[in-house]
Amino acid sequence: MLVVACTEVGASLKFIMVQRLQYRRRHSYATKSNQVRKVKTPGGVLTLHKVKKTSSATKCGDCGTALQGLPQQKSPMGFRRIAKNKKSVARAYGGSRCAVCVRERIVRAFLIEEQKIVKQVLKQKKKE
Repeated sequence: MLVVACTEVGASLKFIMVQRLQYRRRHSYATKSNQVRKVKTPGGVLTLHKVKKTSSATKCGDCGTALQGLPQQKSPMGFRRIAKNKKSVARAYGGSRCAVCVRERIVRAFLIEEQKIVKQVLKQKKKE
């Protein structure tokens, strides 16, 4: 008998029995890869169900923040299974870069082009 809790009922104590559980697979240590949940089956028996590891989100290639609007898949095989429109966002660099980094790239390209135009104008003025 395994006593977990004692609750006082009137003058007497009531002992609560707790069902012991065993791992259902060969891995017998409580590690990160062997997480389990207690589940009560329809027959009233407690069993352990394995909990899958959660996958990390797809990251931005520039800043490393998680990309919004993309599903989290465990492996490249998971991305192969989902539809093409679920793998990206309707924007330039959709499933690869975040919106902030795309905005920075656009502004940088614009400023570089502006700088080239300014150089040309100064060169023209110098000739005249």
